[in-house]
Amino acid sequence: MTSSITGSDATAATPDREEVARRLLDSSETLSYDPVQEVDWETPLDTDYHGASPEWSTLYGTAYWSEMTPEQQRELTRQEAACVASTGIWFEMILQQMVLRDFYAKDPADPAFQWALTEIADECRHSIMFGRGAAKLRAPAYRPPRPVLELGRAFKTLAFGEAAYAAILVAEEVLDVMQRDWMRDERVAPFVRTINNIHVVEESRHMKFARQETKERLRGVGPVRRQIQSVVVAAASYFIVTSMVNKKVYENAGLDVDRAVREAKANQHYKSLVRSSCAGLMEFLDSAGLLTKPATWFYKRANLI
Repeated sequence: MTSSITGSDATAATPDREEVARRLLDSSETLSYDPVQEVDWETPLDTDYHGASPEWSTLYGTAYWSEMTPEQQRELTRQEAACVASTGIWFEMILQQMVLRDFYAKDPADPAFQWALTEIADECRHSIMFGRGAAKLRAPAYRPPRPVLELGRAFKTLAFGEAAYAAILVAEEVLDVMQRDWMRDERVAPFVRTINNIHVVEESRHMKFARQETKERLRGVGPVRRQIQSVVVAAASYFIVTSMVNKKVYENAGLDVDRAVREAKANQHYKSLVRSSCAGLMEFLDSAGLLTKPATWFYKRANLI
């Protein structure tokens, strides 16, 4: 496997690709945010608020959830929101490296090149914003398990073409759906809602670019490569989604970790919520020929389908 993200792909700007990039650049110029100025970092954390919509908690709807005090429920959602943010930082760093590698030594006058750097700048701000947000939620730095971290290190080095951009899309889409709920929920801490709003607005452009690049890189791709790349994307998606919530969130929320993990794994409400939120994403992957039978196995394991 080549270490270039593009491999044998032709990355010359097609009219559609160039037009999409120009529109994204115009949109970014019109509507972008500075989290340093937009987010209320100074007001102390109000523990009467949740960190995420309770319905998105991994324990919501379980017997354990019904036994928890409102204070424990709020603390759990704050720890879970911080963990999701930490996972977001992890993958945003992977994303930045893949996109930089993709556009290395390309034409700087190409609107797609300029958009790629704009997206990377967005992601830098988002990662700092997520880090500060997690700290304000009084959460530690949650990280995926060591084997997953090392797989991520390999993925950012070796993934290319449609596999890279489709995996980027999966990570962004899953986070986008939950954050759209959180940013509208008045039970969620105001500063968290602002963070979510910023991320949703700016990530909508990133998702548009990822979809466009995935389709571009699949032009003329043969069935063997499509099959292989579909599994690469699905495997990456599995590790991204299953790393969203670290079991340490239960310990930091003062819960019985073994029981919490057991009930979270059996929580059909949470699984159903994730599946329904990914319906549009699965439709896109299917239309792109990336929802193959082997790939579907991974998506089912991650409760994405």
